[in-house]
Amino acid sequence: MGAVDAARSTNRTADDIVVEERRSGQDPSADGGTGLPVPDWARIFHAAPAPFLLLTPDLVIVSANEARLTATATTLEDTVGRHLFDAFPLNPDDPAADGIANLGASLALARDTGRPVTMAIQKYDIPMPDGTYEERFWAPRNVPITDDEGRVVLLLHRSDDVTDYITARDEAQQEAARGQDRVEQVESDLYARTRELEQSNRELRTSVEREQRTARALAGLATTVSALAAAESVPELLELLFAHGREALHADTAAVALRAPGGGDLRLTRDGGTGPRTGVLPAGSPLPMAVAAAGRRVLTADALGTGTADLLPGVRAWAALPLRAGGRLLGSWTVGWADPRPMDDDDVRVLEAYAAQCAQAVDRVTRLAEERRRASATRSLAESLQRSLLTDPPQPDHLGIAVRYRPAAQEAQVGGDWYDAFVSRDGATTLVVGDVTGHDRTAAAGMAQLRNLLRGIAHAVDGGPAEVLGALDRAVHDLQIPTLATAVLARVEQDPAQAADGERSLRWSNAGHPPPVLVPAAGSPLLLDRPRNLLLGVDPDARRTEHVLSLHPGDTLVLYTDGLVERRDSDLDEGLDRLVTAVTELAGESVETLADELLLRLAPEGDDDVALLVLRVVPQDG
Repeated sequence: MGAVDAARSTNRTADDIVVEERRSGQDPSADGGTGLPVPDWARIFHAAPAPFLLLTPDLVIVSANEARLTATATTLEDTVGRHLFDAFPLNPDDPAADGIANLGASLALARDTGRPVTMAIQKYDIPMPDGTYEERFWAPRNVPITDDEGRVVLLLHRSDDVTDYITARDEAQQEAARGQDRVEQVESDLYARTRELEQSNRELRTSVEREQRTARALAGLATTVSALAAAESVPELLELLFAHGREALHADTAAVALRAPGGGDLRLTRDGGTGPRTGVLPAGSPLPMAVAAAGRRVLTADALGTGTADLLPGVRAWAALPLRAGGRLLGSWTVGWADPRPMDDDDVRVLEAYAAQCAQAVDRVTRLAEERRRASATRSLAESLQRSLLTDPPQPDHLGIAVRYRPAAQEAQVGGDWYDAFVSRDGATTLVVGDVTGHDRTAAAGMAQLRNLLRGIAHAVDGGPAEVLGALDRAVHDLQIPTLATAVLARVEQDPAQAADGERSLRWSNAGHPPPVLVPAAGSPLLLDRPRNLLLGVDPDARRTEHVLSLHPGDTLVLYTDGLVERRDSDLDEGLDRLVTAVTELAGESVETLADELLLRLAPEGDDDVALLVLRVVPQDG
C-alpha cells in the first residue's frame, strides 16, 4: 500500500505519510550526499504562512497546516478523513453560493490535466463553531502532486483569505469620485499579494524558464503601475506605459489604440523604441489593435505558423487585448516580439494584468481631463459673471476708493465673493463686501442675486445698514433664494457741521463677516470687531445692529473677504494680525497701492477668492 492509499484508508496526516515512506524504504531524510541540511517537509508544510490543504484525488482531506486551520477556525480532528465539501459545506442561507461547483471543477481540472490551476477570487463562506457562517473571499490555487510515474496522487490546495482586500476594494470604489488615493493603495495591496502568490507558485512549478519570465514580468508590472500613477494626461501615460511595459515584457514594439468619445476611427499610438508615433486606425481594420479594440483578444505565438505575418511586418508574435474600465470598452493594448513567443497561461495573465492597469490609468486620466475641462468652463463662466457685476467704484468728493477682485488659482474654486460701492439718494456713499458660501456656479449666481437685490433695497429703503440688511434677509427668505452669505454693509455720511471740518461718520452693520480695519491718520490700526450678527439666509427675523464712529481726513477703511486673511496652516486670529501689521506698514501708500500690496503680501498663492475695498478720507482743499 502506497503513502497516498495509506492516507485514504487511515485518515493519516502529512506527518504520517512521511513515517509510512520511511517504513516502505523511502528515506525522506536522504541528503543525496550533498552534506546540506535535509528539509523536514512535514514541518515546513505545517509552519508555512500560507494556508495549505492536502487532498486525495477524490477530495478527501489528508492534512491541513496551521495557517489553514486558523483561517477556517477548524482542527485536524474535525476535518482529516472527511470529504472536502462535507467539512466545508455551502452556506444554506446563500442560495447564490457557487463555491463548491467552482472549486470542484478547478480541483478536477488540476487532477485530470496534471497542471496547476489558479482560480479567480471566490466567495466561500466558512462554518463557524457556533453553527453560523462567516462571509469569506478567497484566492485559490490547486496544484497536483505526482508520483515517479507521473500519476496524480495528491492535490495541494492553497487558498489565501482576501476578505479584507475585497472589503477595502468595495469601499475604495465608493470613494473613487473623491479621489484615487485609496483605490491605488488597495490595488497596490493586490499587486503585492499577487507577487507573493506567484512566488509561491514558482516554487511548485517545474519550469525554471517560465518562473523567471513570470517573475520579471510581474516585477515590471509593479514598476509600471507605480509609474502610471503619476501620469496626468494620456500622452504622458502612454509614454510611461511604453517605457516600462516594453522593458518588463522584453517586447520589441507596443501600441495603444483608443476609441474616440463619439465612436468612429481609433487613435493609434505605437512605439518601437524610437519614441511614440500617433496616427489614425480605421475601426474596421483587420490589424490586431483594431480587433482587440472591438472587444476580442488576439494572441499569436508565431505569425508564420498562422499565415498572418503580413499584418505586422517585422513582428513574429503579438498579444492584443481589449482595454475595459467600468464595463466600457476604451480601446486596446498590444505588444509584439520580433521572435516567436510562448503564450502560456501565466504569460496571458500577466498581459491581461498590464491591460487592466492600462485601462484603469487611461480611464483615470481621461476623467481627470474632462473634470478639468468642465472646471475651466465653470470657472470662466463664473468669473465672467463676477467681473461683469464688479464694476468700477464711484469717486465722491474727498473720498478715494480702490477695489480689487482676484479669483482663486484653482480652476475648480469659483467663489461668490463680491464688493460694491455706490452713492445713495441722500448723498451718502454705500460700501459692501460679501461672500456667498460655496465655490461653484451656484455660489456665483447667488452672489449676483444678492448683490443686485441689496443695491435695490439700499436705494429704496430710507434707513441705516442694519435696516437694509434686515430687509435683504427677509427678501432672501420670501423669494426663496437658497443661499447663505456673510456681508458688511457700511455708509459714509456727512452732515453740514461735519462738512465744515472735513469729517464724516461711518455707520455699518456686520452679518457674520470678518471685521473691517480702520487705519487712522494718526494712531494705530483698529479692527472694528464689534459683535457680529447672524449671517444672511438663516433667520429672516434675526435682530440686526449697527455701529457708528467718526472718520477724519486721512483715515483709511479696509473691507475684505476671508480669502485675504485665512490660510490652511494658521487660524483666523493670526491672519487678522498679519492684516493689521501690513496696513500699519503701508499706511502712507495710496489706496491703489495699498490694495495691490495687501493682495501680494497676504494672499500670494491665491488659494481662495478675494474681494477687497479700500476707502480713504481725502483732506479738503483749503
